[in-house]
Amino acid sequence: MEEGRKIVYSAVQPSGNLTIGNYAGAIRNWVSMQREYDCFFAVADMHAITVRQEPSLLRRRTLELVALYLACGLDPEGCALYVQSAVPQHAELCWVLNTVAYVGEMSRMTQFKDKSQKHAENINMGLMDYPVLMAADILLYQTDLVPVGADQKQHVEIARDLAVRFNNRFGETFRVPEPLILRSGAKICSLQEPTKKMSKSDENPNASVFLTDERDAILRKFKRAVTDSENEIRFAEEKPGVSNLLSIYSYFRGITVPEAEREFAGKGYGDFKLAVGETVADALAPVQAERARLLADRAYLDRVLKAGAEKAYSAARRTLSKVHRKVGFYRGD
Repeated sequence: MEEGRKIVYSAVQPSGNLTIGNYAGAIRNWVSMQREYDCFFAVADMHAITVRQEPSLLRRRTLELVALYLACGLDPEGCALYVQSAVPQHAELCWVLNTVAYVGEMSRMTQFKDKSQKHAENINMGLMDYPVLMAADILLYQTDLVPVGADQKQHVEIARDLAVRFNNRFGETFRVPEPLILRSGAKICSLQEPTKKMSKSDENPNASVFLTDERDAILRKFKRAVTDSENEIRFAEEKPGVSNLLSIYSYFRGITVPEAEREFAGKGYGDFKLAVGETVADALAPVQAERARLLADRAYLDRVLKAGAEKAYSAARRTLSKVHRKVGFYRGD
């Protein structure tokens, strides 16, 4: 970590596979950020258990996510890559922030409402407290910037509110973070409902392309992608399916959408879908190969996570010590 650089924090739960939308919208941005900022990237396993998890599967997915991050280009020397639960200050700060968080504002959070509907049999306090833990994640590292999509700003706003509220009550303690709205090279939407964002939790197996999908599965999903009744390959608002495929193709080819349109001028949808699928499969192949290699080297992954947790622990301890002094906890020094 370098003195004077702005601090970035982000975390993803190890639940479900990541899609090509996550890759274009988040992971590739993180890879470039680590050269410019001091970055803390966490596997949010504490957040994951707010819904029921199979313990052995949670552990496996944690390692798989770490291997995927590394395969995509995250440099463990250039950032702190760690598992959230390995740094106990996350939970400790969450408890202190609970005393300045209000039940009303937590119950109004969109994610609490959504998950309560989806998991009606398990509406636990963790679901409601999720935003406070997320605020603790962010504030623990004196974060300047939180990379988020436009639909995730609400959680950063809660972190900002709690930071300001705590600072007003106890004196200057936390840096007030700003959302960094990610601009991906492509807006990647569902292959089956191209007016909606591609989601890793979509129930339609043909809607999302995952970074771990085998080549045949990728080609099959693109073959079944929704287009329209025309047979003209052009980017237009009234053609969301074709436009989505053009965005995906241009992103993974590294060309502009107009260039992609010219490339497919006069061609049919069948050839077009096959070309998009092959381009995505070709781009993901080296990532998948590197992920497999890393998963076979458990000792290396453990070393990466231990080193990342030590970096995170050092920074987190400084903030939490300050918090303890501010709220009046006795430490005998």
